[in-house]
Amino acid sequence: MFTVTANASPGKTLLNPKDHTLILIDHQSQMAFATKSIDAIALRNNAALVASAAASFGVATIVTSVAEKSFSGPVFDEIKRALPDADVIDRTTMNTWEDPRIAVRVNALGHPRIVLAGLWTSVCIVGPALSALDQGFEVYVIADACGDVSAEAHSCAMDRMVQAGARPMTSLQYLLELQRDWARGDTYASTTGIATQYGGSYGLGLIYAKSMFNASEGH
Repeated sequence: MFTVTANASPGKTLLNPKDHTLILIDHQSQMAFATKSIDAIALRNNAALVASAAASFGVATIVTSVAEKSFSGPVFDEIKRALPDADVIDRTTMNTWEDPRIAVRVNALGHPRIVLAGLWTSVCIVGPALSALDQGFEVYVIADACGDVSAEAHSCAMDRMVQAGARPMTSLQYLLELQRDWARGDTYASTTGIATQYGGSYGLGLIYAKSMFNASEGH
């Protein structure tokens, strides 16, 4: 009879801060104006959560925009505040992966996994997701830090990427997967701080527990 044995080690598909490149794509005002699959406030909040998580854990991050000066406007302030030193790559290509500068940056960073978030899901995320998968990368998509012109467009795009092998996740999941153990004291304060600021009702729970009982996660 075939048996399996449990051991205290993480699954191979879980992310850690050093095994992937995060690419934030076209979180810009003109793109957000037409986004209907997610509320603009929630979108900005989730993008800030992801960018803050990346900054806290030292994740290799690429920030890119499309036609920033001529049409789409600047990248969200929330992302620029979290990643003030990010060199934003402004493109003409709808598919980020077709810009040679992105390939150079991805290859220089050298990570086998790509994590994507941006606007719009059906164009600017599908393009690099399918392209990276085709070239042998593992791809993760932070669904609630993406958005599209309709809920149907976002849903169909997510389905298409998942069917091709991409792994969906959420912004809070991304943060907590990077932390993964509350005993990791060097990032404990920043993780709970980010969750408190951007983690919605979970963040409210952290505030309540700290204020009322001086409680803390996992200690």
